[in-house]
Amino acid sequence: MILALETSCDETAAAVVTEDGRILSNVVSSQAELHARFGGVVPEVASRRHLELVVPVLREAVAVTQGPGLIGALLVGLSAAKALAWANRLPLIPVNHLHGHVASLYLQPEPVEPPFLCLLASGGHTLLIDVAERGGFRVLGTTLDDAAGEAFDKGARLLGLGYPGGAAIDRLAGEGDAGAYEFPVARVPGLDFSFSGLKTALLYAVRDLGEDELERRRADLAASYQRAIVRALVGRTHEAAEQTGATRIAVVGGVAANSELRAALPDAGFAPLPLCTDNAAMIASAARYAEAVSSPGYLGLDAYASG
Repeated sequence: MILALETSCDETAAAVVTEDGRILSNVVSSQAELHARFGGVVPEVASRRHLELVVPVLREAVAVTQGPGLIGALLVGLSAAKALAWANRLPLIPVNHLHGHVASLYLQPEPVEPPFLCLLASGGHTLLIDVAERGGFRVLGTTLDDAAGEAFDKGARLLGLGYPGGAAIDRLAGEGDAGAYEFPVARVPGLDFSFSGLKTALLYAVRDLGEDELERRRADLAASYQRAIVRALVGRTHEAAEQTGATRIAVVGGVAANSELRAALPDAGFAPLPLCTDNAAMIASAARYAEAVSSPGYLGLDAYASG
């Protein structure tokens, strides 16, 4: 069995997963309410909250997220994992956070078997990935600026909605007309993404409306903005599938919970909703295919912000 910790951003999580991918325990303590007053994640606040929560989640529930993510947040989990491994004379498995999202597809009761094309869309990353085997993947495209989840969060702030922005826009979009505004979908070379122009277009649309008109059109703006993000994700995914000859598509990451994205890719395999946002079960799943570091070698491991 693998005990895993995940502290890359604003969820403090611990999980126990068996060798065959059964989740025995998956505890997640979210900081969303704490960061909502700021309209997004504040790294220093997240790090301090991880210090408060890491021991309680472990009591309910050793692999650990090494990166990418917020350095201060990652160091809390990495330090706790080192201490656990040292105290119990166990090896430590450092896991790449992105591998974790993909490995969420390998858990019971309905694991997805490679090969497949994977869209990873979250608050910090937007990637198209060629997954040939469980132990790794090849990146085909990435975002040149904002990630899709970040675009949702920034759009929600412009519309005066809450945090996390993706869920807030998804809820409001159900009340609006997605064809009311024609927001641009950036065309960049290769299989990369760009969402900064879309965010700017929403900013200008909001500025052009008075407060009363904005209140009346908020749902239409949310629906149209969401439609543009989903169009970009789905369009690039289909292009990647055509170029690679992929016959199966999978979607992971926080944005995988978006209702319109799920509807737009009806034949794709999606990560289960509880495993879309950051969690430790996915880290434990990835640890099954990563190399363990024995004592005392893991004491020298450090976190990394990108990669």
